[in-house]
Amino acid sequence: MVEHGGGPLLVLAGPGTGKTTTLVESVASRIARGGDPARVLVLTFSRKAAVELRDRMALRIGAARAPQATTFHSFCYALVRAHQDSDLFVEPLRLLSGPEQDVAVRELLAGQPDLERLGLAHVRWPDELRACLTTRGFADEVRAVLARSRELGLGPGALDAFARRSGRPDWRAAAAFLAEYLDVLDLQGVLDYAELVHRAVLLARRPEVAERLAAQYDAVFVDEYQDTDPAQVRLLQALAGGGRTLVAFGDPDQSIYAFRGADVNGILDFPYAFPRPDGRTAPVEVLRTSRRSGAALLAATRLVTQRMPLTRLPAEKVRAHRELAPVRDGGRAEVYTYPTSGTELDNIADILRRAHLEDGVPWGEMAVLVRAGSRTIPTVRRALTAAGVPLDIDGDDLALRHEPAVAPLLTALRAVATAEAAEGAVRLEEGDASDEAGSVPEEEARSVSDEVPQQDSADEPQPPSTEPSSDTSWLDTETALTLLASPLAGMDAADLRRLGRALRDEERAAGNALPPPSDVLLARALAEPERLAVHDPAYARGAQRLGALLGKARERLANGGSAEEALWDLWEGTPWPGRLERAARRGGAAGRNADRDLDAVCALFATAARAEERTGGRGALNFLEEIDAEDIAADTLTRRAVRPDAVRLMTAHRSKGLEWRLVVVAGVQEGLWPDLRRRGSLLEADRIGRDGLAEPLTPGALLAEERRLFYVAATRARERLVVTAVKAPADDGDQPSRFLTELGVEPRDVTGRPRRPLSVAALVAELRATTVDPRVSDTLREAAARRLARLAALADEDGRPLVPSAHPYRWWGMFEPTESKVPLRDRDQPVVLSGSALDQLANTCALQWFLGREVKADAPATVAQGFGNVVHVLADEVASGHTPADLDVLMERLDSVWNALAFDAPWKSAQEKENARVALERFLKWHVMDRTGRTPVASEHDFDVTLEAGEVEVRIRGQMDRVEADGEGRAYVVDFKTGKQLVSSAEVERHPQLAVYQLAVREGAVDEAFDGVRPEPGGAELVQLRQGAPKRDGGETLPKVQAQEPLEGEWVGDLLATAAGKVLDERFTPNAGQHCSHCAFRASCSAQPEGRQIVE
Repeated sequence: MVEHGGGPLLVLAGPGTGKTTTLVESVASRIARGGDPARVLVLTFSRKAAVELRDRMALRIGAARAPQATTFHSFCYALVRAHQDSDLFVEPLRLLSGPEQDVAVRELLAGQPDLERLGLAHVRWPDELRACLTTRGFADEVRAVLARSRELGLGPGALDAFARRSGRPDWRAAAAFLAEYLDVLDLQGVLDYAELVHRAVLLARRPEVAERLAAQYDAVFVDEYQDTDPAQVRLLQALAGGGRTLVAFGDPDQSIYAFRGADVNGILDFPYAFPRPDGRTAPVEVLRTSRRSGAALLAATRLVTQRMPLTRLPAEKVRAHRELAPVRDGGRAEVYTYPTSGTELDNIADILRRAHLEDGVPWGEMAVLVRAGSRTIPTVRRALTAAGVPLDIDGDDLALRHEPAVAPLLTALRAVATAEAAEGAVRLEEGDASDEAGSVPEEEARSVSDEVPQQDSADEPQPPSTEPSSDTSWLDTETALTLLASPLAGMDAADLRRLGRALRDEERAAGNALPPPSDVLLARALAEPERLAVHDPAYARGAQRLGALLGKARERLANGGSAEEALWDLWEGTPWPGRLERAARRGGAAGRNADRDLDAVCALFATAARAEERTGGRGALNFLEEIDAEDIAADTLTRRAVRPDAVRLMTAHRSKGLEWRLVVVAGVQEGLWPDLRRRGSLLEADRIGRDGLAEPLTPGALLAEERRLFYVAATRARERLVVTAVKAPADDGDQPSRFLTELGVEPRDVTGRPRRPLSVAALVAELRATTVDPRVSDTLREAAARRLARLAALADEDGRPLVPSAHPYRWWGMFEPTESKVPLRDRDQPVVLSGSALDQLANTCALQWFLGREVKADAPATVAQGFGNVVHVLADEVASGHTPADLDVLMERLDSVWNALAFDAPWKSAQEKENARVALERFLKWHVMDRTGRTPVASEHDFDVTLEAGEVEVRIRGQMDRVEADGEGRAYVVDFKTGKQLVSSAEVERHPQLAVYQLAVREGAVDEAFDGVRPEPGGAELVQLRQGAPKRDGGETLPKVQAQEPLEGEWVGDLLATAAGKVLDERFTPNAGQHCSHCAFRASCSAQPEGRQIVE
C-alpha cells in the first residue's frame, strides 16, 4: 500500500498497527517517485493530529518538501475564505466554537415568544413545543437538527420540503429557524462548523472551483476516515472523486463519534462511493500487525471485536483486520469489581501508585479513562488527587465554570455585575421620572402643588427607615461568605469568627442592643468596605482587600468596562496569582495543581476577550450567561502542553489515537456503559435522511457504538489493562456492565479498601503508630523510629524537608499548650462576674464558663431559653403593675409572641404553650398569696457592686427577678426558674447565685428600692414555676419554692475568691458531672471521650 500508484484505496488500520507511520511512508514514497509535495493534501480531524503529521512528514521528507497537512475544517475555512466576497465581508469570517453556537441557538429560541407578541415572528413552532423553547434540552435538539441538515446538504427550503413530505410540522419550524439562524450568522460574519463544511462543499462543486482544485492536488490522503460525516464525504468526492487518487486510512471498529455527526457508513461504503476509473469498487488493504499490545492483551481485546456485527466490506479483509498478529508476548488484562464507588476509587489510586513505585511505570505512562466526563471526572479527580496521584486533565473534558480556580472569579464578577445592573436600572427609572416631571406644563405643575398640602417637616417628622440601603444590601450573605473563604480573600474560619465578633461588638457600641448575625454584618461590610478600615489587619486584611476589589470592579463596570477588565481587576489585586506562580515553579503535586489553575484562569480571560470581540460588549451579565450555558469546554486555537509527570484523566472519546503502558478503564457500569438511551428523541434529528425518512437508531446500533467505544478504551494499553466497576450487594444497586465479561477475564471481586495507601503520608502515619504501639516488640518500634528519622532528614537542593510530616516538631501534642501573651483579665482591675458565672466557675465547670462566656462559643438561643424569657417578662409586667394579674390577659400577651419561638413540630409548640400557661397560673397564685407579710418593692432589678474577696476585688453585676420587703424591713430576693432541673435542699443552702444576691443586698444593691435605707438581707428563694409544690405547701397549683436562709459564715467570700483566682490565673479545667449531659462543649472537653485529643 506504500507503493500504491493511483486511484482510490481504503486501508483498514486497527489499533496499534502503525497507521500514521504507514500514511507518512506512503506520502514519502509518492514524493520519492517524483510527486510534487505541493500537490499532495493530507486531511485529518484534529489540530493535534495535523501538527503531529506535519512534524513526522517534515522529519521523514524534510521540512522544505513536506506536503500540506491540515484538518477538514481548516481546509474548508481556507477554501471559503479564498472565495469570500470582499465587498460583503470586510472582516474575515470567524468560526463559532461549540459553546458559542449553543448560546446563539438558545438566545434565538428564547427570543421567539417576544417576537410572536410583537407580530414579527417568522418561525411557528407547534403549540406542544412552545413551552420547551427556553429549555436547554430543546436547544440541544434544535442544534442536532441544524447540524444534521447541513451534513446532508439540506438548506432551509429543502428541509421544509422534506418536512412537508414527512408530515412533520416541528421540522418545518426547524427549517424556518435554520433560515433565521443563518441570517443572524451572516450579519455577524460568523459560521458554525457544520455550515462551514456545507459551504465548502457547495464551492467545491462549482465547475470553476472543481477544476482549480483538480489541478491543485494530485493525491489526497485522509487519516481516521471512520470519523467522517456525510458532508465531509461529499467534500472528498468533489476533491478526489471520479477515480482520482484518494488514500483513506480508518477502522470501522473505532467509529465512536456519532454524537458529532460521524457516520460509520462512510467507511463501510467507501469502495462504492469512490470507485476506480473503470467503475470497479475501490480496493481494500489491511495492516495486519499490532505493534502496541502484547499477545495476551491483544487476545483479550480481540474477543470484543468478535461481538461486533459484520460489515459490508469484503469478509476476508474484515477477518484479517480483526485478527491482528502481535509482535511480542506479554501484556495482561485485569477486571475488578468493588462494592462501592469510594472503594473503587481508593483501589484505582492504589493500582496507580503501586505501578509507579513498585513497577517503575512513569506517571505520564498511565491513564484513567471514563465514559461520562462531566458526571465522573470531578469525582475521580478529587479521589485520586487526595490519594497523592498527580493528574493531568484535558481542559476540553470540563466546562470552564467547573474549574476550581475560575469559580471565585465568576462568583465575584456575578455579584458586582448584578449590583451594577440593578443600580443602573434605578438610575434609568429616576431619569425617566425626572424627564416626565420636566415635561409637565408649568401651569399644571402649579395647580398640582396648590392642591397637595405642604407638610411641615419640623412639626411632623418622618420616621427613619429601618430598611438597609441598596448600597449595603447588594451583596447577599452566601456570596459574601463564599468569596471571603476563596483565594480572593484567603480568610480562614478563625479570621471570619474574629471579624464577625468585632463587627457585632461595633454594632452594640453604636447602640444596637440586638445586632444582626455576624454573617449578615460581614456581607454589609464587604458592600461598604470603609466599615472595615478601623479593624485590625491581622484578621481583617483579606476582607479589606476583597471589599476594595469588589468596589473597583463595580466602578469599572459602571464606567462601561468589559467583563475581561473587571475580571482582571479582581485577579491582579490579590496575592493569589503570585502564590500560584511560586507553587508552579516549585513543581510537585502543588505545582501541578497551580499549573492547572493558571491554565484555567488564562482560558477564562481568553474566553472573556473572545466574547467581547464577538458581541461588541453586551455586558458582564451576558458573558456570565454564556459561561453558565456552556455544557462543553470551548474550542481554542492553543493547547497547553501535556504534563509528562502526571496520569492522564480523560473520557474514552478523548483517548482516541493515544496509548499508555497502563490504562485503567473505570466505572464500566450497566446503564452508563453501554448507554442505550436514544439521542435526540424529541425532534428526532437522526430520522432526517437525504433520500427519505430514515429509520431511528435501533438499540442494537446503539449497543454496537457503545461496544466500539469500549474497544477503543481497552486498546489504549500497551502492557496492562485494568477494567473496574461497582458491584453493589443490593440487587437494585449499581451493577457491572456486560462488557466486563467480553474480555475473556474472570472478574475479581474486591470487597475492601487497600490496607494502607501507598503514599508518604500513609507511611509516616504507620511508622508513627508503630512507635507507640505497645503490642509490637521494642526492636520493631526502634526500627520504625529510625526510619522516621531518615525520612525527616531528607531534603531537596534548597534544604527544604521532603517529608516534613516525619519530623516530631510537626506532630500534634509534642509541645506544651501555648499561652496567650495578653492576659484574660487585668489584675489591677476588679474581676467582673455574675451570679450564674460564680456558680459555673466555683461549682460546675470552669471550662464551660470560659468557652461559653469568654469565647462566645455557645450555641444559639434555644426554645427553652425563649420559654424562660417570655415567662420572666410577663412576671415582671405583673409585678410592676403594667399588666393586670389576670391569666386571660397574660395568655393574650403570650399568644402575640409565641409564634416567634421556633419549635421542631406543632405538637411540641402546643405542649410547651400549655406548660407556659400552667407556669403563669402558678405564678399568679403565688403572686397574690400571703407570704408572711412580704411585699414586692422591685422587679427585674439591676445591680452592680464591688466586693472584697481575699486579695482581689470582684465586681458583681446582674439582675434580681424580684425583691420583696418582709415584715421586719429586710430585703428578700426571689429568683424565678423555668427549667426542668431541680436542685436539692442541700444545694439550695449554698446556692451561689442566691448567696450573691444576698451579699449584694448587704453591699447596698437594693438601697434605692428601700428609699435609700440599706436593709438587712432576709434570705432568698428559688421559685420553680415548672414544678408544682408538695401537697403540704399547697399542691400542684402553686410553684415549688426553695428558700435560702440569711447568710452565715464566709463561704460566699471563699467562692468569690476561688472563682476570681481561676479567671486571673486562667485555670479553666473541666469538671465532669450531671451538667455534662446538656453541655454544648462535649466535643471540646478533655473530660469527655469525644473531646480528648488523639495523643491523650
